[in-house]
Amino acid sequence: MTENAVNTAVTSPSPAIPAVTSPSPVIPAVNRPLGTPLGKHPTRVLFLGAGELGKEVAIELMRLGAWVCAADSYAGAPAQQVAHEYRVLDMANAAELQALFDEVKPDIIVPEVEAIATDMLAGAAAAGAQVVPSAEIAAICMDRERLRVLAHEELGLPTTPYRFAGSLEELRAGALEVGYPCVVKPVMSSSGHGQSVVRSANAIDAAWTEAQEGRRAADEGDVSRVIVEALAPLERELTVLTVSSSAGIVTCAPIGQRQESGDYRESWQPAAEPGGESERAQDIARTVVEGLVAKAQAAGETGWGVFGVELFVLTDGSILFNEVSPRPHDTGMVTMASQRLSEFALHARAILGLPITAEHVALTIPSGSVAASHAIVVAGDGEAEFTDVAAALAEPSTDLRIFAKPEVHGHRRMAVALAVGESEADARAKAAHVADALTITVK
Repeated sequence: MTENAVNTAVTSPSPAIPAVTSPSPVIPAVNRPLGTPLGKHPTRVLFLGAGELGKEVAIELMRLGAWVCAADSYAGAPAQQVAHEYRVLDMANAAELQALFDEVKPDIIVPEVEAIATDMLAGAAAAGAQVVPSAEIAAICMDRERLRVLAHEELGLPTTPYRFAGSLEELRAGALEVGYPCVVKPVMSSSGHGQSVVRSANAIDAAWTEAQEGRRAADEGDVSRVIVEALAPLERELTVLTVSSSAGIVTCAPIGQRQESGDYRESWQPAAEPGGESERAQDIARTVVEGLVAKAQAAGETGWGVFGVELFVLTDGSILFNEVSPRPHDTGMVTMASQRLSEFALHARAILGLPITAEHVALTIPSGSVAASHAIVVAGDGEAEFTDVAAALAEPSTDLRIFAKPEVHGHRRMAVALAVGESEADARAKAAHVADALTITVK
């Protein structure tokens, strides 16, 4: 969750990004056998998490001849519907996850969600499986403390002022140092779970409680360390998809986005960034992914795959690093309309050891135009049925992806509309029209 607090100052200067003085490290391509997924020697890929993003990656891998098994906590998940096989288990249970590895014997393991026993990934990597992008990277990106220390203190990337705390007393002291208003987050959580915006010292106790009780894995009983950071004067957010492959590291054009309560609702590419901000954003993204990949390679892993690097653009035009998703990003669904190779196709190619260069990530929409995505969130209790699809897709420059999730209970993202327009506003309006023209019944 982010908030535009125009009167909040960043209280410490941001260090300059070190110049990239050498090319990204390159690991030789792997000549994996492809094309006989049901044969004697297929390349076996196991997905941990089978949502809509995993579904698209699974399809791309199957197009290249890999065998795919999709695991999730429930049956009928989107990627399970297209995979060769699927499994249902508690992926946060280490014993169940190890049993899955022993049964499937995957060549490649693709974590698609955070709620898994990440400690088991290191053992799988040591046993010879390729973890995507690596077991080390998965562990770092799940731990806000390790990630922030890497980004700011090791790589010199600009961030909001922050402190870490392991107790309520340390949190009170840290909040005083970064100033109010501030944001308190558990270091081991995701998607806004356990997060609070704190506007005065009177709310610190409640923020500590929320961080402990609202985070993922709160039922495990241990005390979570937290990060408290200044609430920056945010103007907008960007995602820079960054691809690490056997050919090195490349970045896609920045993606703009709109969120509601911390969840993605719209994205567009390319994002209009004045005064060289696009290049600056790509430099930050490349630097952090280079740092992560170096950690992976030091551990003997490849570090290959797509990374969604999240950035803040402040009201003064400066750009700060926020977080990294070590997998395709929600906002990157727009690349299904903007690029010849979507983020899902890029992910599939990279993890198979195929080279990705700048030409592979180039926009393929007409010069000057913009692509947009619009998340379709459905409310209700039951199965969601879509009708009036013909009317929704009457405009030639539009498209629709229905995720085919079995049910919705409360609110759930069930589809995404895509469009290409002459401007950002035009593209966003077209994508919104697709969503509005659909009739969705939950019963």
